[in-house]
Amino acid sequence: MLAAALSLVFLADPVIRRDIPYLGAGRNEKADLYLPAKGDGPPRPGVVIIHGGGWTGGDKGAKREINIGTTLANAGYVGMSINYRLQLKDGPPAWPGNLHDCKVAVRFLRANAKELNIDPARVGVIGGSAGGHLAALVGLTGDDKSLDPASPHPEVSTRVSCVVDMYGPMADDKKRLERLVPIVGATFADKPDAFRAFCPLNHIDPKDPPVLILHGTADTTVEVADSERFAEALKRGGVNHQLVIIPGAPHTFDLQPRQRDLRPLVLEFLGKHLKPAG
Repeated sequence: MLAAALSLVFLADPVIRRDIPYLGAGRNEKADLYLPAKGDGPPRPGVVIIHGGGWTGGDKGAKREINIGTTLANAGYVGMSINYRLQLKDGPPAWPGNLHDCKVAVRFLRANAKELNIDPARVGVIGGSAGGHLAALVGLTGDDKSLDPASPHPEVSTRVSCVVDMYGPMADDKKRLERLVPIVGATFADKPDAFRAFCPLNHIDPKDPPVLILHGTADTTVEVADSERFAEALKRGGVNHQLVIIPGAPHTFDLQPRQRDLRPLVLEFLGKHLKPAG
């Protein structure tokens, strides 16, 4: 399978459809679709790509997201890189709307499966930094009605088959959670349940999908300990997972950091759990 993953990386440029209004009318946030150059054949898996930026910035068209989307499309997947609700200065709390937007993206792929030639039973999610945190939440909360968006497509499942978390922050202590007050819209003392819901570690269940965690030792933004803590929690919870630490890799790396080409690893993981059409 590893050899197959390596061979899939070097195909024709993907087809990119930009600025898809996946959230419906009235929303400024859009998505870019990365489609395999060869559009026919059996239905393909779909993967939602969630950008980073501390929940306050970032963009679907950043270098990392382009790299991921291109890698996925060249390997036979449909990649969907999304913009989502951000925490703006003096704006309303972004939580849980930011997670809702990510879950709507999962629904969008399923609701448009026929048009996009996607197998709705094979959908995954990947994200970096804050996007890794949200990707983990998408995977671990599944169809939890308390965190599912009311619309659009409320009849469509938000559950995914696997998660790739790239150095996502996993704050689980009160001091670190207090820094999130603007995003949650309250203090920990006022809304402890909201803060607990924001932390992926509080949603782990043996039925959760497999998780691949990637982190670099030179990351000075999110400590490697966050990913180690996440992996240990997944282990205790009986969740299939893999933690890969890349020596010397900094924060914000894509699938081709200078230290190691991660494309074969990620494609092998996705191939195992999404079984792409060949």
